[in-house]
Amino acid sequence: MAFVNKYNDLDLVKRLQQNEEEALTIIYKEYWEIMYVAAYNLVKDRSVCEDIVQEVFISLWQRREKLQIKTSLKSYLYTSTVYKVYDHFSKNKKMLKDELFDNFENKIEASNPETKLMHEELIRHLDAIVDSLPDKCREVYKLSRENMLSNKEIAEQLNISQRTVEGHISKALKILKESLGVAVSIEFIVYFFR
Repeated sequence: MAFVNKYNDLDLVKRLQQNEEEALTIIYKEYWEIMYVAAYNLVKDRSVCEDIVQEVFISLWQRREKLQIKTSLKSYLYTSTVYKVYDHFSKNKKMLKDELFDNFENKIEASNPETKLMHEELIRHLDAIVDSLPDKCREVYKLSRENMLSNKEIAEQLNISQRTVEGHISKALKILKESLGVAVSIEFIVYFFR
């Protein structure tokens, strides 16, 4: 028999922030499988995936009072899980193979429909945030992250200092991180989700 969640995301987050362990249990029952599948699509190791999902839930509980989720709870947990996978590979560099990142987008595309939908929702949300950046900040950010220009090349192209370029990029990353409401590596999202 499938678990039926009678609470909406906002209620669950509020209850979590009020130290209600039952809210964490409900969130776990509702979302652990999606998170596990997202991790497994990338890692292909049951034990590691279980650890990753557990780490996300531990982090969720530890950060509950400061929690600000600006996407859906499902997207938040999905993003957190994928970041933990990235973190796992970063900490275990010997396991990190070029093909992991070369085929990252293909792995997302080959995953289940729900994972693809969450991925697409995250991309739409990121695009909306980038589009809302101040004009010059957005222009610098896109030249850096989408056109892969160096800070020096951007500075020369826009006739501004490299320090100004760095300032715009820092501002954009700060806005992106705050808007996502999750402690993830924006660099990871931008480079591997596009």
